[in-house]
Amino acid sequence: MQFIARAFSVLLIAAPVLTACSEPNTTARPIFSAQGVSPPEVRGVWASSEKGWILEIGETGIKRWQNTPTACYPSPAPDDATPLMGQIEYQLYRPTTDPKKTQFQYLPGDASATFEKLKHLPDQCINDQTFSETDLFNILTSVFDAHFAFFTARKIDWASRVAVARQSVTDGMGEKALWSVFDQLISGIGDSHTKMVGLVDGEKRRIQGGLGETLPFIRLNGGEGPWIRALVDQLISDVLDPGAELIADRIVTGKIDDQIGYIQIFTMGGFTDIEPAESIEWSKGELKELNRILDDLLTRYKDCDAIILDLSNNRGGYDAVARAIAARFSDTSFKGYRVEVPGHPEASTNYEIPPAKGIRYTSPVYLMTSDVTVSGGEITTMMMKQLPNVTLVGRPTRGSFSTPLAKPLPNGWYLELSNEVFMTPAGDVYEGRGIPPDIALDIYPQSAPVKGHAAAVEKTADLAKKRKG
Repeated sequence: MQFIARAFSVLLIAAPVLTACSEPNTTARPIFSAQGVSPPEVRGVWASSEKGWILEIGETGIKRWQNTPTACYPSPAPDDATPLMGQIEYQLYRPTTDPKKTQFQYLPGDASATFEKLKHLPDQCINDQTFSETDLFNILTSVFDAHFAFFTARKIDWASRVAVARQSVTDGMGEKALWSVFDQLISGIGDSHTKMVGLVDGEKRRIQGGLGETLPFIRLNGGEGPWIRALVDQLISDVLDPGAELIADRIVTGKIDDQIGYIQIFTMGGFTDIEPAESIEWSKGELKELNRILDDLLTRYKDCDAIILDLSNNRGGYDAVARAIAARFSDTSFKGYRVEVPGHPEASTNYEIPPAKGIRYTSPVYLMTSDVTVSGGEITTMMMKQLPNVTLVGRPTRGSFSTPLAKPLPNGWYLELSNEVFMTPAGDVYEGRGIPPDIALDIYPQSAPVKGHAAAVEKTADLAKKRKG
């Protein structure tokens, strides 16, 4: 399982947003039994060059080390600034035919990361090391060198950036000055899945770019909470037929002129209140509840001329949810997408999407996107773009697909970066540029970011009616 540590809690309930990417695998076994004890075969020291992680698995616990090109240190304990991705640990393992290798997973159905067994912890892995500002700079820059996959795609001359920034780093410069150097290095990358959060002299700080145009504008003009509430109220009161509803604080649904079904999904997860969110019970509960909701909605809309699937405000989440949604709009299996990690062919995964066992809808679908659509929302868009009954309407998606790789620094500052390449079966990569629509339509114009959405929904419904006519 791979998580996106980004809780969407403006109007919606404060449920963590998670992302997993892989196909279900029934052979995964719990690392720890119900009694909290690991089997002997999984105990020991395991290393992954793909992740730059070392796991020490004992009888009753796991210790994770960050094995970077310049230092090896234990992952710092999470604090108030640490996103969810930095707070979770593997729960499942899959033995391989090679006894020196095994695969670890967070949740059932997640991608497996391959680890190789070591005889002992490497000598360079030391507890309680002291790190200077120069050491921290070398760790951060080497982690990007080793794992960031998109310098070329995002037109970043990383070596030149590092050379310039290095001139400003001196031991004893202090947290604020060092944070400023890191800000200059990271913020211009333009990838919303690459960020750093931390406490600087006791104050929460964040470095993150690549949020598109809409969200920064909204945050400067009233904030996301009022905006989302206004969008939902407008849909239910003015756009959709009487009887429209908000389901689980995540889905707005109803009909338009009794001809068009409308489903807006804000996040790929958060449909249940099962805790903890990273538990196996949570993952099973999320998919079960999603399938219940989709069976109900697609039964209601089975005779509609078309369905509008609105992902224009989708912030991503659990990738298994994204795949489950796409599986509802095809009666045949199709190749969904492929994930690669440059330099690590063993980490490549192809995703075949079988038709859902529940109710399916194969009449025309209009999928709405914007620059807010990101991550799991983009993965859904990538899959559904391949279906002949689907038309994309709106603006290009944000262009941030990779599950964030968690690489906290030894001083507690928490770094995430993008190391995975998502692509269509034909090899198209939309990182940094987003998935373009088939029909361009402004979803959230700055002159009217609420009313503009209503107008876009109504125009999309008109497209569907004209196609029917």
